Amino acid sequence: MRTAKIERTTGETQISLELNLDGSGKCSIENPIGFFDHMLRSFCKHGLFDLSGSIKGDLNVDQHHLIEDTGIVLGACFNKALGDCAGIFRSGSFIYPMDETLAQAAVDFGGRPFLVCNAGLSGIPLVSLNANGVEASFQTDCFEDFWQAFVNSAQCNLHLDIIRGRSDHHKMEGLFKAAARAIRSAVEIDPRRNGSIPSTKGVIV
Repeated sequence: MRTAKIERTTGETQISLELNLDGSGKCSIENPIGFFDHMLRSFCKHGLFDLSGSIKGDLNVDQHHLIEDTGIVLGACFNKALGDCAGIFRSGSFIYPMDETLAQAAVDFGGRPFLVCNAGLSGIPLVSLNANGVEASFQTDCFEDFWQAFVNSAQCNLHLDIIRGRSDHHKMEGLFKAAARAIRSAVEIDPRRNGSIPSTKGVIV
């Protein structure tokens, strides 16, 4: 099985994640940020990845440390589970429609991290109520921080683009779902490759 478990503990966050690339879309994470939890669940559901664990951090400061460090750990899980990338398709892309929003993602697990993120977000936090009925929010500026951390650890390059859209909620959710489908396509085993490294160099670096 292509699985990985990574734990990261700093003075700001405590994160433990376990990933199965060949799962069924189950997501079971102790996550204190409602909208972020919704995004990770959507990512797993549409990528058919199983993800479990817990994330905790200094939310008394803001959400940046927790969301960025989760991206670091999730990317590291992908990197570890993929190993030398033998046999995978390596690249993938997907265009995801979500109401008025059209989101596009393209990814290459080629060993060279780079992020292009054209999400067109307003920067205004999304406001909601948590499970206790207390006002909560999601800092939309942390969206790009998450994906930058992910690509750095996963050693992939990722392009996220909103082709059109109005709602910040739909833009971010559409991009999480598009990324999930693109990444799913990239990490799946190519039966014609017969376990070889998907690079003319003979190694992913």
